Amino acid sequence: MKSIKLELMVGLFVLAGLLALAWLSIKLARMELVVGDHVPMYANFSSVSGLKTGAAVEIAGVEVGRVDAITLNTTDYEARVRMQIRPDIPIQEDAIALVRTKGMIGDRYIIISPGGSQTLLKADGLLLHTEPAINFEELISQFIHGSVK
Repeated sequence: MKSIKLELMVGLFVLAGLLALAWLSIKLARMELVVGDHVPMYANFSSVSGLKTGAAVEIAGVEVGRVDAITLNTTDYEARVRMQIRPDIPIQEDAIALVRTKGMIGDRYIIISPGGSQTLLKADGLLLHTEPAINFEELISQFIHGSVK
């Protein structure tokens, strides 16, 4: 009887450890098992070179969402980025979406610079003002060849 009780306790302890490990792995990877209550927002960029699905969306250095999808708009050949933003974050209609790099060769992410308008974007809203990523290779090439102004 004591043997069965001991085996049951060890089994429960191992199961609790595996569940804790799984939770920690998900938290460290910044994944979500259950899609939270997020609001989709869109922005069109002339270039999103290096931006990946799952990249952070920040306002004033605070993460407020994630890049959900990146597609090509074939009518005007711009990159269309769908972002999932927390519903408690108000986004003005004149806000600016910028693609930036963390460090010199880091990951790309999106910064939303708030606007001054009183009108807020609703779900599936489009940020009209955007700024593409800075292409360091092109900039260095222009500097080397003397065409930087």
